Amino acid sequence: MPASPLDPVEIAGLTRDVRSTTGDTIPVIAPFTGRVLHELPVSGVHDVQDAYSTARLAQLAWARAGFARRRAILLRAHDLILERTTALQDTVQAETGKTRGQAFEEVFQAAGVTRFNALAARGVLRGGRRRSAIPLVITTAVRYRPKGVAGVITPWNYPLSLAAMDVVPALAAGCGVVQKADDQGALSVLSLRRAFIDAGVPEGLWAVVTGDGAEIGGAVTGGADYVCFTGSTATGKRVAAQAAGTLTGVSLELGGNNPLIVLDDADPARAAADAATACFTAMGQLCVSIERIYVQRGVADAFLREFVAVTRSLRLGAAYDYSTDVGSLTSEAQLNRVSARVADAVAHGATVEAGGRARPDLGPFFYEPTVLTGVTAEMECFASETFGPVVAVTVIDSEQEAILAANDSDYGLNASVFSGSVRRALRVAGAIEAGSVNINEGYRGSFSSVAAPMGGMKQSGIGRRNGPEGLLRFVDAVTVARATGLVQLPRTGRDFERLARPMLLLAAVLKGVRRR
Repeated sequence: MPASPLDPVEIAGLTRDVRSTTGDTIPVIAPFTGRVLHELPVSGVHDVQDAYSTARLAQLAWARAGFARRRAILLRAHDLILERTTALQDTVQAETGKTRGQAFEEVFQAAGVTRFNALAARGVLRGGRRRSAIPLVITTAVRYRPKGVAGVITPWNYPLSLAAMDVVPALAAGCGVVQKADDQGALSVLSLRRAFIDAGVPEGLWAVVTGDGAEIGGAVTGGADYVCFTGSTATGKRVAAQAAGTLTGVSLELGGNNPLIVLDDADPARAAADAATACFTAMGQLCVSIERIYVQRGVADAFLREFVAVTRSLRLGAAYDYSTDVGSLTSEAQLNRVSARVADAVAHGATVEAGGRARPDLGPFFYEPTVLTGVTAEMECFASETFGPVVAVTVIDSEQEAILAANDSDYGLNASVFSGSVRRALRVAGAIEAGSVNINEGYRGSFSSVAAPMGGMKQSGIGRRNGPEGLLRFVDAVTVARATGLVQLPRTGRDFERLARPMLLLAAVLKGVRRR
């Protein structure tokens, strides 16, 4: 098992950036080895409150700095992210157990999110004139005001990507941030933050707190002017309920049990190779990862044969280079969860076509990518999120059956359709209830499209990150209207009597010239 390449001195320097006066620490375990990676300072409620106070002061100057200044700083941060790719990859791997390639995806995503928001913020948020109800008599304009300080709660599984997708648009919009980082991903978050601080973001503007969500999560939500949460549906509902008490806005990206449909005109070999990536990247510990595959009967045998072969050929291992295809689960809890789900499925009659066992010879939390058939409704993995390298393959007879099966879920985060016909795939995609649908790709098409919104339907969340929608979360729209004095608006009944007919005529004329 490889030793962590992280320098203890550098780790200590980063962890000093955590807002913590408690004197307490918690050990963070390296997934590849099961040994302690570092001791992380733990924040208390008082630390969260102080972080908000500091961020509010910094935010006032940051908002006044203007779009051009913020853009220059964020673009410098983008360059520093790219310059520090190797170090960021090392940190992500050490904390999460990902492969080198999957860690690279995170770095690339964080840079892309930063570049988009830096360049798009002015155009999306500068406001401008709007048409008024009575042209020439009233002028109307809209401006956008930063909400203040956002509370951002991120999980351990994609620490760079998920932090960037919420923190960076908040900064670009002129807001400050207090981020509650999961302990297992805090070092990656702190490394990302350091790039932004070195680029010129004021230290107090983006604060990082850590610790037990039950202990400080309420303070993070309670102190925020807007809340971003990524995590389980159950916890997301609690966050939303607390935010509702103060009418604070929220965006929630929650659980998923994401379907992939293989139609009978798809290339079975290509679909199988792409499906394996969609299911087993980051060991399936990804909210948009595929957990259900519905394959049309005409290609079912060929697809399953190819899919099992690809799955069995994946190279598992712990390596800080590009020699492996699949890494480790992140924790003992994850290993226990995945093992229990597979055991439950087998006990109820499912068949393990590939994988299905832990690999302690490779590391403490390794588990083979697993393909199941014969999964039925009484099995835990049928309808709920496993969040691991386990996928169920089911044969269906028609497009309609595939659509009904895909939509028969409490979740609606991501979906995928494989077909040899783009028109056919688009038709099926249009009927699927999910916030993003990929065609001939599992999740990376939509996940990497940072200029387009990302989010869920049903129990998979509310709100959208990325794209213009992701920026607009962090501002309040203010409408400013002015009477020009050209015509006095009616005040009395007599005024209305005199002006009613001309105003009705004006309404008809505006409609006739197609003016909104």
